[in-house]
Amino acid sequence: MTDHLTVVDHPLVQHKLTQMRDKDTATPEFRRLLREISQLLAYEITREMELTTKTIQTPMQEMDAPVLKGKKLALVSILRAGNGLMDGVLELIPGARVGFVGLYRDEETLEPVQYYFKVPENMGDRLVIAVDPMLATGNSSAAAIDLLKEAGATNIRFMCLLAAPEGVAKMKEAHPDVPIVTASLDERLNEKGYIMPGLGDAGDRMFGTK
Repeated sequence: MTDHLTVVDHPLVQHKLTQMRDKDTATPEFRRLLREISQLLAYEITREMELTTKTIQTPMQEMDAPVLKGKKLALVSILRAGNGLMDGVLELIPGARVGFVGLYRDEETLEPVQYYFKVPENMGDRLVIAVDPMLATGNSSAAAIDLLKEAGATNIRFMCLLAAPEGVAKMKEAHPDVPIVTASLDERLNEKGYIMPGLGDAGDRMFGTK
């Protein structure tokens, strides 16, 4: 663990991740596991959210009780695979505002190209959590964070299921102020840019498109 990268080594996270890596895990099970892991990762990434207090009446007496401070956080899915992580976090934080960043990779230049961008208002006043299951080369993730900063976000965190060393290095270079929370730092990228040992294409496995 570093200031920039947190690997959540909780036994439940690691057990569920192993099930997701297994190529024989079917789409419905993969989707369920992703939702469950996302909630466990969200627990870690929201650990330092600011609190204030409000006066409530319990069945026994009045008290000043802790509540989240400030505007609702913004949860931003990097399409399309980010939606799988987002669903689980929303179950945990149903009041979160939701945004979407759509990027695809130009096959000639290998650079990310934006095709969709919609985020909540007042991004500068919110904790912003960007989610994408795979941090591989880091190019798309870094480009997505660029867009969020252009929209005014200043307090951003990035949550992913798997990270490759190359992607972590790219993000640290491009956005050293954005902490990363992941379930695993894997070994490397292969020649096609897939994380090894990885779990294949998260989007295809989640949506049953392959």
